[in-house]
Amino acid sequence: MKLVVVGADAAGMSAASQARKLKGPDELEIVAFERGHFTSYSACGIPYWIGGAVTDRDALIAREPAAFAKAGIAVRLRHEVVAIDLDRREVVARDLEGGGERREGFDQLVYAAGAVPVTPAWARVDAEGVFGVQTLDDGTAIHAWLDREPRPRRAVVIGGGYIGVEMAEAMVRRGLDVTLLEKSPQPMSTVDPDMGERIHEAICGLGIEVRTGTHVEGLDTTNGRISAVVTPTGTFPADIVVLGLGVRPNTAMAEESGIPLGVTGGLRTDLRMRVVGPHGRVDGIWAAGDCVETVNRISGQPVHVPLGTHANKQGRVAGINLGGGYATFPGVIGTGVTKVCDLEVARTGLSSREASAAGFDFVTASVESTSRAGYYPGASSMMIKLIAERRTGMLLGGQIVGREEAAKRIDALAIAVWNRMTVEEMTALDLSYAPPFSPVWDPVLIAARKATEQVHASR
Repeated sequence: MKLVVVGADAAGMSAASQARKLKGPDELEIVAFERGHFTSYSACGIPYWIGGAVTDRDALIAREPAAFAKAGIAVRLRHEVVAIDLDRREVVARDLEGGGERREGFDQLVYAAGAVPVTPAWARVDAEGVFGVQTLDDGTAIHAWLDREPRPRRAVVIGGGYIGVEMAEAMVRRGLDVTLLEKSPQPMSTVDPDMGERIHEAICGLGIEVRTGTHVEGLDTTNGRISAVVTPTGTFPADIVVLGLGVRPNTAMAEESGIPLGVTGGLRTDLRMRVVGPHGRVDGIWAAGDCVETVNRISGQPVHVPLGTHANKQGRVAGINLGGGYATFPGVIGTGVTKVCDLEVARTGLSSREASAAGFDFVTASVESTSRAGYYPGASSMMIKLIAERRTGMLLGGQIVGREEAAKRIDALAIAVWNRMTVEEMTALDLSYAPPFSPVWDPVLIAARKATEQVHASR
């Protein structure tokens, strides 16, 4: 049997590696195609390499092609799959450096082509200095541009989501003057506005000029280089522009090949990561990673959540099933974490806006507490907000904004959301306590107590 993998990053190579563990080279031939220069790397680490916290680009690479070759997995770097022939069971791959095309037959195919940055028409200019941040090749190009003479002095980051905020901080750490443009009323709109206010303050505290409610109209160029970003309220000079407008599933080629897409534009799969369409499974086609849509376990709605955690899990599930085992991927709950300087930001489950959109009747509770016992040196404050269904008290979501040792408490909330716990049940959780790590009542428990009071009072 022959397995072809489209995309050799987290999802694709997790699938290939798991399939190889269960089936040897004499049972299963595996060929992976990758349009970029790297395999199995941490795209999430790119802003920290750009900003200097990580000094070596190659530290972001988990596994080189040579390591896969030793395991009997052939990787074709700089080969972009441009077509899938479902009838002939072949892919067509273009050699991006040597030229020409090659056809590769398959019995099974894993589509793991990832996502591509959202690039509006106004951003498609024929000029240097405009970058998306999706692959390690993108990060390499940004790093080279920042080191190029004349060195950039002014950066404009468009989009205030996770990647936009992280890249804005990276640019500050590289010594650039930075402006962050965001069309929403606040940066980090995946958290509620009251939490977003704290994030906004922290970003400004880095010396970043933040313009919210701002729509970009175009980009100005001079002598083939970016020179400014144009908005209705003014023009912002720029020597480098970073697009942090989100990503969309890289599924255009799959759709052209006749593979059906879901409502989010990602490939729909069953729990075992087999691609499904209106009439059932697509024979021999699997998908994983940023190119798929999955289900939110709380709202029950299809969602596109491009995170490396999901990509690795989905690839592992596909690979186990391809190798003859059994595994499933049951969905997501929207857990995410980042930081702005020393301010940590985390969320899980549904935000207030998302809970409303999903039709939930809910209450919210916010508490401010400390990361350690108040008398212990180094205690820092944090805000925790919980969202609970009014009728049942079930935890729908949680958000945390605070300093050191705050954000990872989101994991306790994520477990509660995942297991559909009520906030009253959470008040009895046996969480750890010692003064260097927590007050005697952990902030999670304090928030659960207050949410329980809100639920009872509102009935």
